Amino acid sequence: MDTATTALGRASPWNIGKLLGQKPPLRLKEIWAIRIRLQLVHRTRELALFNLAINTMCRTKPDADLSADQESPSRSIAAWAHQA
Repeated sequence: MDTATTALGRASPWNIGKLLGQKPPLRLKEIWAIRIRLQLVHRTRELALFNLAINTMCRTKPDADLSADQESPSRSIAAWAHQA
């Protein structure tokens, strides 16, 4: 018998004791930490996709704490991702 089943034969839920719901948004410090790590390991594609996702989120949520001015440099995403 599987260890996840009880005496009644029902499987126990996998998420007992775990926090459920939406995760808090990334803070500016965390965003820059991810960007720096991607630059250090020369993951240009992932850096460009990450920047695109952050910039898209900032444009679609006008009431977000992070504005597009805080998140993106004056140059384009592609040029910014290829620096390294």
